[in-house]
Amino acid sequence: MQSRTGGHAWLNWTLNWTGMREGKFSSTAHRVAVRRAAHQLLDEPKVLDDPLALRIIGREAADELRSNPKERHLFSRAFRAFMVARSRYAEDELARAVAQGIRQYVVLGAGLDTFAYRNLYADLRVFEVDHPDTQAWKREQLQAAQIPVPPSLTFAPVDFERRSLDEGLRDCGFNLLEPAFFSWLGVTPYLTHDACMNTLSFVAHMPSGSGVVFDFAVDRSLLNLGQRMALDALSRRVAAAGEPFRLFFRPAGLQDELKKLGFHRTDFLQGEQINARYFSGRTDGLKVRGGLGHLMGAWV
Repeated sequence: MQSRTGGHAWLNWTLNWTGMREGKFSSTAHRVAVRRAAHQLLDEPKVLDDPLALRIIGREAADELRSNPKERHLFSRAFRAFMVARSRYAEDELARAVAQGIRQYVVLGAGLDTFAYRNLYADLRVFEVDHPDTQAWKREQLQAAQIPVPPSLTFAPVDFERRSLDEGLRDCGFNLLEPAFFSWLGVTPYLTHDACMNTLSFVAHMPSGSGVVFDFAVDRSLLNLGQRMALDALSRRVAAAGEPFRLFFRPAGLQDELKKLGFHRTDFLQGEQINARYFSGRTDGLKVRGGLGHLMGAWV
């Protein structure tokens, strides 16, 4: 029996959103967390001010960051620029949502995201959705770093081979009849088209005022030669790690799909807009490069 979240499509998500297997944590989640931590060490001013970023990756990983010269290379700097910009974008849009009355925030594929442990909104409930193995690993990281779990946070471990997103959230106390804001970062390129659209459809069927922000990979045909070379190099790296890119969009086509799902407003940011918003006036040259990553917001 299929749930409204897409039945078998969720199996594709659980196998591909983290590139993990049972009993193992997400290597993708760790790499992204390291990039956020590197930003705290190496870049000033900070686009994303996250005092927990270094602590949550563990002492060994943090020590390696401090001594790794590769972190100062152009590719590494551009990559972490996008990582921190997308998290900052999600938190900025969350702030707007809270100002408009949203009291539920769902972090899909939370990995080592630290917002819930920095949450200063008194009435905001945070739900972290992730594979049970990744959440167990995160709990270990939190304990080792002595980062307390606040009462406003609910872990929602969901193995999509066994249950759907709405079931997992409902069982954790999430109110499907109240609007919510969702962030979904670092996931869509690893999905099938059906799995991606089913997730977005779930959000689109939430009450009016709900919204989601996510990042996505742009169709290769829209890239110039240098950008295609950068994409191909990155694709080889993630494929070698067992996490191949599978899904690419044309931005205008994606916006049309979102409107068909029921979103009444969308917000699209590509490299130029991301840099203007988050990296303008810097003297260190930190910025998004290559045209590979894009950000999208959509509201019901």
